[in-house]
Amino acid sequence: QVQLVESGGGLVQAGGSLRLSCAASRLAFSIYAMGWFRQAPEKEREFVAAIGWSGARTYYADSVKGRFTITRDDAKNTVYLQMNSLKPEDTAVYYCAASTSTGQAMAVAQPRVDYWGKGTLVTVSS
Repeated sequence: QVQLVESGGGLVQAGGSLRLSCAASRLAFSIYAMGWFRQAPEKEREFVAAIGWSGARTYYADSVKGRFTITRDDAKNTVYLQMNSLKPEDTAVYYCAASTSTGQAMAVAQPRVDYWGKGTLVTVSS
């Protein structure tokens, strides 16, 4: 019923930029904190960024802070991840997530997530 559909992944050279989008349907979008996670080959899924339901607070993994920006557009039920200065180590499948908890609760060791997207692949070449 609830669907989160990511788009915008692809191949980019190191130092380049990419913008990911996540469109939500059948979801009371404005009351959900939204976030992005990623999973590289042979690694566990890790937190990347989150934004609170109001958009007032954002959270980032240390590895992406200063390079990535998360935003949301409630009118379009869409959350974005602008990725700049990409590095090969950013290569991963990126997953969109929605939570009835807070954005901060998505950034901890046991993230509280109610819905997941299927992911979009980002490949950064050297």
